[in-house]
Amino acid sequence: MWTCPKCGRSFKRTNQDHYCGKAPISVDEYIMRQDESIQPTLVCLKNTIHDAIPDAEETIAWGMPSWKKNDYIIQFAVSTKHISVYVGQEAVTNFNERLKGFDIYKGGIRFKYDQEMPFSLISDIAKWCFVIDQTS
Repeated sequence: MWTCPKCGRSFKRTNQDHYCGKAPISVDEYIMRQDESIQPTLVCLKNTIHDAIPDAEETIAWGMPSWKKNDYIIQFAVSTKHISVYVGQEAVTNFNERLKGFDIYKGGIRFKYDQEMPFSLISDIAKWCFVIDQTS
């Protein structure tokens, strides 16, 4: 077990990413809590998702920026070495060809900080996930 020296919470993994104190209450607050160097990319990611699915509700769920309508459609989270975008296994399978070169896993896609963020692809995935959400 590892205990955070700032907040005293205990975790199974050493140096577990977490929020000390209260989780953010808005996507903008989440972005502002991140390292300044990654904030412009996160703002573009947020705007890309909003523009792709403007009818989805922007919220925080499980401490992550999330968009939902009937169910959760797309989420993202910042990690030490990458940004993860969570879209579900069905979306990852559907966009498998276009996701070549990215680290995909269990319904998520990891974009390393040294990779260019494929905003057009993320927009297409968000739109696809929104349509699937509306038909389920």
